[in-house]
Amino acid sequence: MAISKKVSERIAQKKADYQDYNFTKLENDALKTFFDLAQEFGGMGDFYTLCVAVPKSFFGLDARLFIFDPKIGDTTLAATSEEGVYDLHGPAPDYIKQAHTPRFTDRQSLVLPIRGKKLLISQLPFHVEGDVLGLLEVYPVESMDNHRQLFFEKYANRIGFRLHNKFLVEKNIEHLKFIRSLVADIEHNIIVPNMVYKLFLRRLRGKIMKNVEIEDFLTTCYAGGRCDKALMEGTLRELADVNQGLTGDLENLEKHYKNMSLFIETLFRKSHFDQGRLTIRAKACNMKKDVVQPQLERYIEQFKRAGISIDDRMSGIPEQEIINVVDVGLIAQVYANLFSNALKYTREVEILGGKKKYIAYGHEIVRDFFGPRRDGIKYNVFSSGPQIAPKERTKLFEEGYRSSNASGVPGTGHGLAFVKNVVELHGGVTGYEAVDYGNNFFFILPK
Repeated sequence: MAISKKVSERIAQKKADYQDYNFTKLENDALKTFFDLAQEFGGMGDFYTLCVAVPKSFFGLDARLFIFDPKIGDTTLAATSEEGVYDLHGPAPDYIKQAHTPRFTDRQSLVLPIRGKKLLISQLPFHVEGDVLGLLEVYPVESMDNHRQLFFEKYANRIGFRLHNKFLVEKNIEHLKFIRSLVADIEHNIIVPNMVYKLFLRRLRGKIMKNVEIEDFLTTCYAGGRCDKALMEGTLRELADVNQGLTGDLENLEKHYKNMSLFIETLFRKSHFDQGRLTIRAKACNMKKDVVQPQLERYIEQFKRAGISIDDRMSGIPEQEIINVVDVGLIAQVYANLFSNALKYTREVEILGGKKKYIAYGHEIVRDFFGPRRDGIKYNVFSSGPQIAPKERTKLFEEGYRSSNASGVPGTGHGLAFVKNVVELHGGVTGYEAVDYGNNFFFILPK
């Protein structure tokens, strides 16, 4: 492919620019050193240190690097050449923030804006004013001439381009991590539970075949003139039983479809992929009616087949007190994971001379949990059985971790990590308690 006119013209322009810059060997060596080591150092901490180390090593000038921190929405100190003089991560002084163009300060320093790539500024994982990603301060500069000032302006530009690239790389890495996590969420919360459709369809097929059998029987009886009253009544009763079963299976399919639709909509939102993380769409809802009860209904038959009884403690507090502002789809999946774990790990225990295998769920108000007059609501799912070993309890919500009591039980170790992620997105916390007769998993949300 021939070299385009556009590329040729830009090369010629750059050649002329560098001739005009007329950088000294020392200045060129400083730029080349920065380029080489910026590629060698992968971590942001090392890169930030490099930015302030080059002025110190080549020109004997101290430097401070201030970078916009999206977590607090402010520019903070990322690196300094003077060890122990300044506190890292502290906010930038006002005279630093005001430097939208290169300027000398009355503190004998030169402050230079660090700019990103204008055409790609919208691709950053956070918003910045204009294209300024941060600021570089070099000092003392009481005798700096125009030529050296130009060098540092170009140096700050190189920092900006490299920094922008690193931010984009970090964004892409986070997106890939999110996609891997999302795939695990889909497998855990949609694909595996969706296998219950096979059971529903097998039941439907069996009942339809039974109806066909009854139809054939009636046809044979009618053709043979044997349709007396007693036979017809018995056949109709049998047909009514089959149809009642069909109605029940249809209701189960509708519930499952509604639940899966909610989960799919929740996990495949465009905003998740745009931001590279789960995003919430919160609204006020009745936690029992809108979240807990639909998930419990999904597992109620499985609990019965496993011989697990259910203790409903939700009614302990008036209904109006369990209104929370949450993302219904995500919090519903939190309960789906907790109920699924309870189904797998609930075991029989001795209570008052008898044996019982049960789960319990409920909630309680935790006064001032998030600070003065900032109450929390603690939601829990309890399951009877041996308590989890003390040394394993702090790891329960880690991705991929499975405790020793999970030996031989199918699972991926993803469910509780998902629970933790969703609860923290809501500003809440997760936890585990070893209690009488079993294990209590809980989460606390702001009231």
